[in-house]
Amino acid sequence: MSITPLMPVYPRCGFRPVRGDHCHLIGEDGRRYLDFAAGIAVNILGHSNDHLIGAIQKQAVTLMHVSNLYGSPQGEHLAQRLVDLTFADTVFFTNSGAEAVECAIKTARAYHQHVGNDHKYELITFKNAFHGRTMATISASNQEKMHKGFLPLLAGFKYVEFDDLEAAKAAIGPNTAGFLIEPIQGEGGIRPASEGFMQGLRALADEHDLMLVLDEVQCGVARSGTFYAYEQYGIEPDILASAKGIGGGFPLGACLATEKAARGMVIGAHGSTYGGNPLGMAAGEAVLDVVANEAFLADVRTKGEKIRSRLQQFIGNYPELFAEVRGRGLLMGIKLKVEPREFVAHMRDNHQLLSVSGGDNTMRIVPPLVIDDSHIDEFMEKLSAAAASFPIPEKA
Repeated sequence: MSITPLMPVYPRCGFRPVRGDHCHLIGEDGRRYLDFAAGIAVNILGHSNDHLIGAIQKQAVTLMHVSNLYGSPQGEHLAQRLVDLTFADTVFFTNSGAEAVECAIKTARAYHQHVGNDHKYELITFKNAFHGRTMATISASNQEKMHKGFLPLLAGFKYVEFDDLEAAKAAIGPNTAGFLIEPIQGEGGIRPASEGFMQGLRALADEHDLMLVLDEVQCGVARSGTFYAYEQYGIEPDILASAKGIGGGFPLGACLATEKAARGMVIGAHGSTYGGNPLGMAAGEAVLDVVANEAFLADVRTKGEKIRSRLQQFIGNYPELFAEVRGRGLLMGIKLKVEPREFVAHMRDNHQLLSVSGGDNTMRIVPPLVIDDSHIDEFMEKLSAAAASFPIPEKA
């Protein structure tokens, strides 16, 4: 038998972590690596946060899983905290970001069908977006590399250029149910939308009674420097998908919605066996205990600006390698002039972990939100060493 026990859908690198220590990972060979990938923007409290670990341990010995057929004091409490912190009136808990986006898509369609507009099912989405790996979420993206092998796609999505308000306006038709957008594209190259674009989408949604659905799976939960990124645009969505950092490493997601948007999500409309389990709720509570306050958010913004400032000064020393710095808060990226996977692998040889953004030749920098100046210094030292030793391909 030639296939591996783990289905070979990931091009796994040689680094094999076995233990986490705050902002570092330790491999099988005992070597320490500074982790500025953070499980792809998941481990926002690092790898050994006592409060998060303690909450999960306590809940594990108390009650781990029951069923959504019963009342959920744990889910009700965490949902109320999210409602109090955001635009939302109601929350559905999931196990992942893709599930949260699926729920958001269903919520947007159900809103229109609940009021008798069965023809309104189409969501306008934006090129180079990433919304997940389910059939609906790959259909919501125009990325052909995710479509290969899974055709035909699901109907009901129309792609337009990101940050192009006129294109979004022109795409509105009789079947349009709303817009689905990442305020800051993650896999698409760490590209923040402009303020005018996001405010324009909100105005179009209001004018045509459409749902504005935000995918904040990667940019939400303090990552961009506010609790959710929409706050930086002076708008509120109708529906929002959240995950990654919300569990701090425990699988957890959430679909947040206004009362109006959720009017079609009635008994029997949606469900999840594991969604909202007590263990996940404990993890979510512990994360909010740490990040959902202005002092922590201000600290994220300060650290993000420190890294941005140092990167912008640094990349000018290597114009053959680096093009520009992007992002907000501690969701950052460097657009490279070389193959980003090769440079990220070279950084790994220097005991520094980063990840590649799937679009626009970008190296993603998404450290735990609890880094301090020593981690920033260590990162810059390793980046400098890697840049100085990276073999630049000769021009033809």
